Amino acid sequence: QVQLVESGGGLAQAGASLRLSCAASGRTFSNYAMAWFRQAPGKERVIVAATTSSGDRTYYADSVKGRFTISRDNAKLMGYLQMTSLRNEDTAVYYCAADPHGWGPAMDYWGKGTLVTVSS
Repeated sequence: QVQLVESGGGLAQAGASLRLSCAASGRTFSNYAMAWFRQAPGKERVIVAATTSSGDRTYYADSVKGRFTISRDNAKLMGYLQMTSLRNEDTAVYYCAADPHGWGPAMDYWGKGTLVTVSS
């Protein structure tokens, strides 16, 4: 199994950039698909971005395409979400998730989340 801990959240100005990190424990992280989800206040949790275990394939929600980039460094057991051109609507709790079978709404392992607040 794997444990995930997000970091990098905080307050950002609209138009600014922020990078979220997901620190994983266990070598098995390199065999797991990884994804970022977010849950805005009063809304359902939605997938934002995802990548395969090797990082060779990615998925982005339409709302973040061209602005967010998912990446990973398996040697460091780290996943990242680089967010640029932040908007007020990006305000949410962001969660890192991993699963050996691929990404989806019911991934096996989840972090506790990190709050991103965008102000203008």
